[in-house]
Amino acid sequence: MPQTEVIAQEAIADGVYRMVFRAPVDLKKNGYAPGQFWHIRVTDSFDFTLRRPLSLCQADLDNNTVTVVYRAQGEGTRRIAAKRPGDALDVLGPLGRGFSVHDGDGRVLLVGGGIGVPPLLELAHQLAAHGIRALAILGFQTASQAVLLDDFAPYAEVIVVTDDGTLGERGRVTDFLQPERLQGVVRYYACGPTPMLKAVKDVLAVRGLPGYLSLEERMGCGIGLCAGCVHKIARDGVVRPLKTCREGPVFPAAEVVFA
Repeated sequence: MPQTEVIAQEAIADGVYRMVFRAPVDLKKNGYAPGQFWHIRVTDSFDFTLRRPLSLCQADLDNNTVTVVYRAQGEGTRRIAAKRPGDALDVLGPLGRGFSVHDGDGRVLLVGGGIGVPPLLELAHQLAAHGIRALAILGFQTASQAVLLDDFAPYAEVIVVTDDGTLGERGRVTDFLQPERLQGVVRYYACGPTPMLKAVKDVLAVRGLPGYLSLEERMGCGIGLCAGCVHKIARDGVVRPLKTCREGPVFPAAEVVFA
């Protein structure tokens, strides 16, 4: 299995960690896309048979390192959060299909919710590199859970929303999708909990705005063998269960079926 090492690890919010590790492949040579994920083995023992999928947050091509930001909410991710610089890390990736950047887009919308915000940072970086202006609406439950706001600032106009109003605007991200705010927006990208994705799709579909959704499904193998991460996707008039780890996690919003 590909072995690499942890470069840095720090807590950046309540239960949220930022880890930097050396990429197990040459990123410049092999390529990657924002929205892809890295499948990380928890320990060298058989205590945890399933790896944990952590989405790409940032890539540093000069140093060939990867940054992931994740919530330590189970025993597996808590074990990963306990790793320190110099510790070995068993990593597969980058895996899955990420976001597509469309040259010629003038202005786009990014909508992130909670731990769905980090995967949008590398996307914001790449959009800016292509001269595409982005409006980022980033939602959190409360101020103590907000992450990466300063990191987004160089690449996008940022609106921060919290459920309880302790930071930024009070409400849900969908409360801030008014037509006047979205003037000039030609495409959207969203990542976050399923109810948020459904609500964002419903609001923006009425306006005929194309977009992409990054689905959060529990993954097992991460390479399309176990079929543990299927989601209903509509293509060519047929709805079928597709494996998120292979066909996604990013899909065109028009294809995603929410039961």
